[in-house]
Amino acid sequence: MDRREVKEEEEEEHEIVIVGGGICGLATALALHRKGVRSVVLEKSETLRATGAAIAILANGWLAFIALASLLFSHNLLFLSCGIYIYIYSHTRCLNFPCVAREVWLDKGSTKETSFGHGEARCLKRSDLINTLEDALPPHTIHFGCQIVGVKLDPLTFNPILQLLDGRCIVAKVLIGCDGANSVVADFLELKPPKAFPLSAVRGLTEYPSGHAFAHEFVRMRMNNIMVGRVPIDDKSVNWMVGQQSTPKDTRALQNPDLIIQSTLTLIDGFPPEIQQMIEDSDVESLSLTHVRYRAPWDLLLGKFRKGTVTVAGDAMHVMGPFLGQGGSVGLEDAIVLARCLYQKLSEVHQIQSRSQMMMHNVAEAMDQYVKERRMRVVRLSMQTYLTGLLVGPSSMLVKLASIVLMVIFFRNQNDHTTYDCGLL
Repeated sequence: MDRREVKEEEEEEHEIVIVGGGICGLATALALHRKGVRSVVLEKSETLRATGAAIAILANGWLAFIALASLLFSHNLLFLSCGIYIYIYSHTRCLNFPCVAREVWLDKGSTKETSFGHGEARCLKRSDLINTLEDALPPHTIHFGCQIVGVKLDPLTFNPILQLLDGRCIVAKVLIGCDGANSVVADFLELKPPKAFPLSAVRGLTEYPSGHAFAHEFVRMRMNNIMVGRVPIDDKSVNWMVGQQSTPKDTRALQNPDLIIQSTLTLIDGFPPEIQQMIEDSDVESLSLTHVRYRAPWDLLLGKFRKGTVTVAGDAMHVMGPFLGQGGSVGLEDAIVLARCLYQKLSEVHQIQSRSQMMMHNVAEAMDQYVKERRMRVVRLSMQTYLTGLLVGPSSMLVKLASIVLMVIFFRNQNDHTTYDCGLL
């Protein structure tokens, strides 16, 4: 068997490949499927994993979900085919929480009520959302156990070639990186790596079999530079987060749920007993400790998000801190806009039955349109998130003062980001 035959046996070919089986990757695959465009999703794990306990979806995120389901309206298939729409509006365990946040300073004895956004807002379990997206996709869309270690371009066809950890190669005509903050596809595009805030966050879920007594609202409690956030998902489930300044202990606790619990309980000593009990009773499997990272707004403004027929979406493009609660919603927006742009250009190719070279040209144009449409949206969000991170983090008074001034100048209405509409699919 010669070298060429070995190469042919090891290579797979697909028209559109999405790297990453998270929320953005699955939503992109589903958006393309709704437009009649097939894709495959490569996921490195052996099953779908929900990175993080829960996710807040604000009004702009629900508009993206509605766009994902809107094609079924005219076919009377809404409640038969679109599990996404059923989940959003008919799932009995998914409750609204008011668009109001309460800020409570325990060490100052004061409470402040602020607007959290406009329109509908909910908190969902990530696992429920991911499973719902998976169920709505055609069989065999997701390929498990596919860890990408590198990307290169074929010197003759300029198609992206994905190199897998197990030695296989996958050739794609279109490659979309939805592989998170440590994106291999973003590295191929030579995007600058994400930076780290000097902050870490512990997240978890707590189940109350007999029901909890918390109001359906988002509450942030602060004391001694420690912040505890709490929001109910439904009458028996509560999502929580503890934010603190990063310490060397974080590294040791990253993969050890018991250490995460112990260190968090020590951290919140002095908080109300119900908060301590909530964390002590949390679901161990839901626990995560992460360093808060972001892609700098100036890097988003100047970065090149396309090379050939390769682009990125979600955290691979614009990882940002949790301060605005927009990470998941903006990834959903990406999915809608990218699928819409690709479909428009790919349909032109099919109409004239053009050759591969014309397809690559049209895909490149579609990706350029996608990047153009998304760039300033994510730059503004990243800037607002960055300034908020400086305000809540261990910055000097001079830096905090400068951040306040910039927030007043550029983000006078701090909830405008929730009114954005990514448009129809």
